[in-house]
Parts: sequence; C-alpha cells; structure tokens
Amino acid sequence: MGYARYEIFRRGQTIEAGYDVPTTCEQPGCTERIDRGLAHLCGETPGGDDYGCGGYFCGRHLYMAPEGQRGERCILDRDNGTDPTVHSPDAMTVTFN
Repeated sequence: MGYARYEIFRRGQTIEAGYDVPTTCEQPGCTERIDRGLAHLCGETPGGDDYGCGGYFCGRHLYMAPEGQRGERCILDRDNGTDPTVHSPDAMTVTFN
C-alpha cells in the first residue's frame, strides 16, 4: 500500500488524502492548487495531532516546526494559536526612508 490515496478521519469526518488527491490550500483566501500529500501537511500525522491541525497548505502558508520538533505547521499551529503576522502593541516597527 502506498500513500497516493487513503482515507483519514479529521474534524469529525472522513476525507481522502494522499499525494494523488488534488485540493486547494486551506489558508482562507488562498487558491493555490496543491495535493493532500505529506509535503503539504500541518503537523506530523494526517488527520491532526498534538502539533498540527492536519490541514493541507501551500508552501507560502507552511512554516518550519519549532526547534526540536519535526514536520511543518500552518501559521496558527506554528505559534500556538497566535498569528505572528498581526502587529501587537509591543512589536518593533522599522521604517525605511
């Protein structure tokens, strides 16, 4: 058995996954075509685990896992639910002239 097509249980439903299953990046507003293979997976386990949501994202919306962990993460799972692209009051701002 290969990883081209298989079924997983995610968020209360069964979905088809694998590198031969075309889909779209799950980041809201992104329309990039990807597949449901391990290369696009958030976390280490299809369907989700303690480290990732189990969603599938394009390269622009996946980030390296924190040091000491494997796999890649979507932006919300990378920083435990906080979006690092949103400005916070204590963020340093640099302006170039």
